[in-house]
This record gives sequence, C-alpha cells and structure tokens, in this order.
Amino acid sequence: MEKIHFKKKDRDLFAALLSVLPGAGHIYKHHYLAGVGIMIGGNLLMILVTALLALATFGLAIILVPIAYVLGVAYAAYELEDWHGKHGYLHPWSGASSPKE
Repeated sequence: MEKIHFKKKDRDLFAALLSVLPGAGHIYKHHYLAGVGIMIGGNLLMILVTALLALATFGLAIILVPIAYVLGVAYAAYELEDWHGKHGYLHPWSGASSPKE
C-alpha cells in the first residue's frame, strides 16, 4: 500500500482550514501543547472578551471578535512550522527514531 505525502503548501492550507475549530490546525501540524491551549484557554478567553465587548458595542462584537479570532488562529496555523515526523517518540511503531541505548 502506497503512502500519500502532501506538499508543504497543501499541509499549510489544510491546517488553516482545520482552524475553523481554533486549535485543530496546530494539532494537525503536531504542535500539541499550543493546539490544546488554544482549544481550551484561547476559546474561553475569546468568549469572555466577546461577552464583555458586546455590552460596549451594542452586540457588534458578537460578530467581529470571533471572526477576527478564527482568522488570526488560522493564519498562525498556516505560518507555523510543520513538526510532522520530527518527534519519533510519539510514533514508536514507525521505527523512524528509536531511543539510543
């Protein structure tokens, strides 16, 4: 069975598209800590900021803040270095980089 390898540009675009759910693009590019941090802390903070700004902007922030947030996270995921295959300890079955003894 032949493996399919995507080009860097394709992986970057797919990470940006996955960022419709902020943090998923970071996880796709194997930045697990950043992705989970965005999914938990970043999204909760965005909801809090949106709620506070909605009071001051007559509800306009309910539309603008989430759009700006998702676009910012998608751009960050697009520009992020792809760590796919750079940490073999997470994929011990591949035999790519086993610990030295």
